[in-house]
Amino acid sequence: MKKFLKILKYALLSIIGLMLISALIVYINMSNSSKNNMALLGDEAPTLTKNGATFRDLNKNGRLDIYESPTANLEERVDDLVSQMNLEEKAGCMFVTMIGTTPDGEPMETPILSTEPLNLIMSLVLPSNSEMIARKKMNSFNILASLDADKMAKYNNTIQKMAERTRLGIPITIATDPRHGTENNPGASLYTPSFSQWPSSLGLAATRDTLLVREFGDIARQEYNAVGIKVALHPMADLATEPRWGRSNGTFGEDAHLSAMMTKAYVLGFQGDSLDKNSVACMTKHFSGGGPQKDGEDPHFPYGKEQVYPGNNFDYHVIPFTEGAFKANTAQIMPYYGIPVDQTSENVAFGFNRDIITGLLRDSLNFQGVVCTDWNIITDSKLGEGRAWGVEDLTVKQRVKKVLDAGCDQFGGENIPELIVELVNEGLIPESRLDVSVKRIMLDKFRLGLFDNPYVNQEKASEIAGKEEFRKKGLIAQSKATVLLKNKELLPLKKGTKIYAEGMLTPEALNTYGTLVNHPDDADIILSRIRTPFDERNEYFLESFFHQGRLYYTEEEKREILDLISQKPSVVVVNLERPAILTDIAEASNVLLAEFGTSDEVLADILFGKKKPQGKLPFELPSSWEAVKNQKEDVPYDSKKPLYPFGHGLSY
Repeated sequence: MKKFLKILKYALLSIIGLMLISALIVYINMSNSSKNNMALLGDEAPTLTKNGATFRDLNKNGRLDIYESPTANLEERVDDLVSQMNLEEKAGCMFVTMIGTTPDGEPMETPILSTEPLNLIMSLVLPSNSEMIARKKMNSFNILASLDADKMAKYNNTIQKMAERTRLGIPITIATDPRHGTENNPGASLYTPSFSQWPSSLGLAATRDTLLVREFGDIARQEYNAVGIKVALHPMADLATEPRWGRSNGTFGEDAHLSAMMTKAYVLGFQGDSLDKNSVACMTKHFSGGGPQKDGEDPHFPYGKEQVYPGNNFDYHVIPFTEGAFKANTAQIMPYYGIPVDQTSENVAFGFNRDIITGLLRDSLNFQGVVCTDWNIITDSKLGEGRAWGVEDLTVKQRVKKVLDAGCDQFGGENIPELIVELVNEGLIPESRLDVSVKRIMLDKFRLGLFDNPYVNQEKASEIAGKEEFRKKGLIAQSKATVLLKNKELLPLKKGTKIYAEGMLTPEALNTYGTLVNHPDDADIILSRIRTPFDERNEYFLESFFHQGRLYYTEEEKREILDLISQKPSVVVVNLERPAILTDIAEASNVLLAEFGTSDEVLADILFGKKKPQGKLPFELPSSWEAVKNQKEDVPYDSKKPLYPFGHGLSY
């Protein structure tokens, strides 16, 4: 046995040694590559004054080009720029991919040691910043870092200076997934403590308050602008008509007309009445509605590639776009991963589907803005399989061509512009087709003011992002979003009430009004905070971040909850990511509250009546798993005998 352990010890040491050597080789190679990439860049753009106009001489030719002139017509600026772009530059701007930073807000050029697994993985698998900007000619990126505001601002200014040194000085557009929630899901959102914190989109919908939602958008816009973020990869206008769907949390619920109202207010908050230098452009997703997933499985993964319409309700899912996003003039659109089964002439995913992108979105609905695919639908990468649903048998280059033929402008999560160059050089795609998309992409950059000044004030970033006024507004929204489902003559609690609490992050918040005790026997009431149940999954990258599958509590989970709350009068607070089955818990509790990102501090205010719950359910809560399985994926509020209907909500 000792001999075996000794051999095992040396084997493990050898493996660790090989890993360290491999990491060192990667580090050296990336360092050398970074130096070579930086050598491709030219000088910074000088600031010149001609005929009384001050401008950045982005192409360093000593004269005022039309595209450099802040006073020139936008369309003329776009045409002038595109006429000067070469094929590689056109192809490069048609890709948006993830980009990383160091913890200090510097561009990520080499692997970094990080205790955050996602940051470590990204630093190992993503090309360096300089590789993408200098060599691949890319200038749109999805930032993954969650840093202090001043460091995010520093990063923006650093890579904008890098972009300024390219041949034409085309500025970087930084995009992001949602950052204002209280949850961290790297597959769909990024928890960012330096920003104000608000309820999820479901919670915003629960408020039924379009003015509040527009105010949220306006505050988020200011915080994004402070650090250099100019494109919001949101909102989700999808409908949560399938209760099992793991991305319901990002939607405004299952009602198309409520979603349309919320989507319109949300986009107006971010963009304003028209897109300008003060705006953040919204990439509303996922056209034409990503909610009706077969059995609720998400198409990030192969088992969820099908969207189905057993209720023949395809058009219902388009309403949040036609009545919401488009009425607010959303700048950009993202289709989803799934295949709208038997809804078009071929069963291929939305991003490859010409009937959806050109036929419906462009021709029927007259959308003229940028259409960007969802992330990683082309290539198999170190982060997982390419999600090329319906076209798996095509080569990577054929997939790229099919996306362009469908009518999309940009490829999300990819960095393979060389394939577009090959398609053009081989005569398979005319360069004029690229010009159509490049002009749309560049027009948004001009409208957002990036060509005139892409830099932000690093010193002021922390004064704006997360300032007290914004945080207070977020707390107000949290309280307005909280839904009182049941109140059996218990709330509001009397001051001094003794409470035994489980499931809270900061239970001491209850001491503001009551008394926190350490054992149920000493309590007047029991407070239990619980979460929506789900199946643990980890076969695919990101799968563990998606809460999918069951909506019922296992017998063991349920027994633990019921055993606790049966000891004294009880308050149960459930965080609803999806419509949990709460039938037995509702019956056993005196009070049942639903929340969508409510802090413990705000919850204490609600329990003791300082604030009143005002929310209304954005979806119905089913009464049984059988009812969930029997409902139709594309039809809203259709489960049999729901525990609480859509729109339910009490107060006091």
